Amino acid sequence: MKLNLKRPLAFFDLEATGINIGVDRIVEIAILKAMPDGSEVILTKRINPEMSIPLVTSLIHGIYDEDIKNEPTFGAVAKEIAAFIGDSDLAGYNSNKFDIPMLLEEFLRVGVDFDMSDRKFVDVQNIFHQMEQRTLKAAYKFYCEKDIINAHSAEADIKATYEVLLAQLDKYQDIEFEDKQGNKSKPVQNDVDLLHSFTNMNKVVDFAGRMVYNEKGEETINFGKHKGKTVEQVFDAEPSYYAWMKQGDFPLYTKKKLEEIWMRWNKKKEEQKVARAQSQATKTDVPTTKPHQKEKPAAPINNDMLEQLKMKFRK
Repeated sequence: MKLNLKRPLAFFDLEATGINIGVDRIVEIAILKAMPDGSEVILTKRINPEMSIPLVTSLIHGIYDEDIKNEPTFGAVAKEIAAFIGDSDLAGYNSNKFDIPMLLEEFLRVGVDFDMSDRKFVDVQNIFHQMEQRTLKAAYKFYCEKDIINAHSAEADIKATYEVLLAQLDKYQDIEFEDKQGNKSKPVQNDVDLLHSFTNMNKVVDFAGRMVYNEKGEETINFGKHKGKTVEQVFDAEPSYYAWMKQGDFPLYTKKKLEEIWMRWNKKKEEQKVARAQSQATKTDVPTTKPHQKEKPAAPINNDMLEQLKMKFRK
């Protein structure tokens, strides 16, 4: 099956020093760019993370400090990677929770503003977990009836992910899905827009999931004491919460989205302040006389008035 694409879809997979998005670093990235004409191009890079890879992590993906000590840093290849992805939509396996936020963190760390505003995101794991609930290895065996060779190498994993999506489209094209609200649909179709909607049901604001959109489309805190409150409600009640998050151990992309909301909130507050001031000024400046009403001239002083004044002041 050939993917029905309006623009390129970049499947990508990361191997890293660990899973802490705010602290760990990428050591390998592989990108398979599926083109609308059916062709494919692949870019694979090993990267020096400028920190030691924990042994427990190296035992999983097979990349050790010695293997990447002479590789370029992410800063040295960031623009090349961004240019290769271009305006592609993004796809991966568990990419919404790990690969996308990790990649964004690396871009922000080296000052590359990788625009995410007009992209679609297809997380193949979310299709799998909602339809079958298995791992990538099991998914590949289940859908493709093959075993992954060199599992946990970025390129092998991303090729497997690509094949799994094609097999999922074949298997679920006419299969009905019922969500938690009882709504029924056939969401696994050869259409990136539909796949984006189906694999991004939580509608996160910052990919790390610290903020999510509620049913009204408002940014909402998704952790801690303010969970369930809109971000603007939290700013209204506790403005210092913004500084706490900005200074805390949160991913840079989370802080970037938080700052956007903070700036919007401050602008709204300033506009409200100006509106109140203008309203108050209008009330203060209201004339005591009716419009176009001329004040009556003072009565001229006569002899009777002069006599009354003399008697009052005894002059």
